Formats: sequence, structure tokens, C-alpha cells
Amino acid sequence: MSDTGITIRPLVAEDYAVWAPLWQAYLTFYEASLPEATSRTSFARLTDPAEPMWGALAFEGETPLGLVHALSHRSTWSVQDYCYLNDLFVSPAARGKGVGRALIEHVFAEAARRGCADVYWLTHETNTTAQRLYNTLADRPGFIEYRKKLG
Repeated sequence: MSDTGITIRPLVAEDYAVWAPLWQAYLTFYEASLPEATSRTSFARLTDPAEPMWGALAFEGETPLGLVHALSHRSTWSVQDYCYLNDLFVSPAARGKGVGRALIEHVFAEAARRGCADVYWLTHETNTTAQRLYNTLADRPGFIEYRKKLG
């Protein structure tokens, strides 16, 4: 437990019932929806040690406060893998208490433990509240994302 009272721990297979409401709230925040099969597959991957993906939950006591998901992957720019912080969500009632920072710092530590060279992530340009935190934790290199749906 940190001095803030926040505990971060890795996701385990038994966490689905705790994880699912946070995941759904995250999807709702981004006005997105996914089939249940996609969420269940993602959770299974996040808790499978053979996968390059992992996740963690933040708690205050027994109360879940947030989640983070990350994945490591190869890069042509480094011998070491990179770590992509894929998803970060903090429940509205817990915002401003250091939960987001603690979850990101957990990813930094786990990525370092896994031998990754860099951690990077995206956020929506309108998410200015999160950007204030992110600007204190990492550089903003100025790249613009392009995306093409294939299916």
C-alpha cells in the first residue's frame, strides 16, 4: 500500500467481476461498446502469463478505483521491446487522488522489469484533464495518429 492508501496489484483470472464494471465504465467514457466475447477475450489475454499483455487494478481497501492495461511489442527503433499503455481508467469518484499517476507508474515499473525501452500511450485531444497529468509524467512528441479500420 502506498502512502496515499492506494494499492495497485496485477490482474488475476478471479478478478473478472471486479474488472468488468470498470472496463464498461471506461468504454462508456469513450462512447464505445464491444461485444461481450471481445471483453472476455481481452480479459483472458490480460491475465495469461504467456501473452504480451497485462493489466492491473487500483484499490483503496476493498474498493476498486481504476484499471490499466498494457502490452509489450517489438520495434524497429530498438533492440528492446516497447510498452504501449493501452487503457487507463479511474472511476469518477476517485479522480484527483493520485490513482491515475499510481497506475501509470505501475506500468513504468512493470515495463522496466520486462526490459522495455519505452512506454507510450495515446489520449483523445479533448481529454485535457488527463493531459495535465500526462504532461508531468512523460514527453509529448507531437505525432499525429492515423487509423484505417480493416474489418
